[in-house]
Amino acid sequence: MSDELLISLLIVDDHPVVRDGLRGMFESAPGFRVLGEASNGVEAVERAADLDPDVILMDLRMPGGAGVDAIRELTRRTARAKVLVLTTYDTDSDTLPAIEAGATGYLLKDAPRDELFGAVRAAAEGRTVLSPAVASRLVSAVRSPQSPGNEPLSAREREVLALVAKGTSNREIARELFISEATVKTHLTHLYGKLGVKDRAAAVAVAYDRGILGRPG
Repeated sequence: MSDELLISLLIVDDHPVVRDGLRGMFESAPGFRVLGEASNGVEAVERAADLDPDVILMDLRMPGGAGVDAIRELTRRTARAKVLVLTTYDTDSDTLPAIEAGATGYLLKDAPRDELFGAVRAAAEGRTVLSPAVASRLVSAVRSPQSPGNEPLSAREREVLALVAKGTSNREIARELFISEATVKTHLTHLYGKLGVKDRAAAVAVAYDRGILGRPG
């Protein structure tokens, strides 16, 4: 398989044994190429700038630079790489900040090998990837008594939401639906209100939970 068709990875974890295990796993599987490793968030940002990977596998709690701070900085720099959090922590204090910082997905380290491979492929395509446990926590966290909750989405709002779930940008959504970016933002504002959420990842999580988008791919 040519390098152009491979998904390139940067592995970020403070434990060398974990990095070695992940590198070996991905290098032995078709379709992936590990460009490098980092042991903390600060190093991850630097290496991402140098290597320009498709996907960054990011641990969260690391001495010398936390994962959430790195994700926030990568988002600020509009880095091309998609960040897939891979950690042992699934508490609200870990999951929500990571998603809000700009992570494309969130998996736990006990995820089966094939699930991890699938998640990396999905992240590379810009699709939101959440482990079931994390999705449940996120859904619970974004629900509020003040949210309308049961107000149905319009056909156009469903179209916009389906494209958001695929990782499509506002500009691309506007082009595909033949509407302006301002109209896309208006639809997003309305559907966020109807779902009782504040951002794209939460909207996708709630939509899957309620069956609006079917099952995650």
